Amino acid sequence: MTTPDAGYPLADLMWTFVLFFAFLVYFWLIITVFGDLFRRHDVSGWGKAGWSVFVIFVPLIGSLTYLITQGRAMADRDIRHAEQTKQQTDEYIRSVAAPGSHAVEEIARGKELLDRGAISQEEFEQLKRRALV
Repeated sequence: MTTPDAGYPLADLMWTFVLFFAFLVYFWLIITVFGDLFRRHDVSGWGKAGWSVFVIFVPLIGSLTYLITQGRAMADRDIRHAEQTKQQTDEYIRSVAAPGSHAVEEIARGKELLDRGAISQEEFEQLKRRALV
C-alpha cells in the first residue's frame, strides 16, 4: 500500500517552493515598477504609456530595464518620500502631543487680563481650573 504523497518526491516539493517564491518576487518587481512609474511627476503621460506597454508585453526585460535605468532615481524618490512622511508625522505628533500648550496660552491670556485689572483673582483661578481640565 502506498501513501498519497509517494508520487511527489521532496525534490519536486522544494522546486515548487522555489518557483512559488520566484513568482512572488516577480510580481513584487512588477508592482514596484508600476508604483514608481505612476508616482513620478517628471515623466509625461506618453512616457508612462511607453514604459507600461514595455513592462506589460515583455515583463521581465521591461522591469529589469526600468530598474537598471531608473534604479538610482527610484531610491532617491523613495528617500525623499520617506523624509516627507517622517516630517509630516513629526509635525502631527508635535501638534497632538502638546495639549498643554493650549492651556498655557489660556492661562497666559488670563494673567494678562488679571494684570490689567480686567478680571479678578477669583476669575483668574476659575479660568486656570477650566484650562487645566
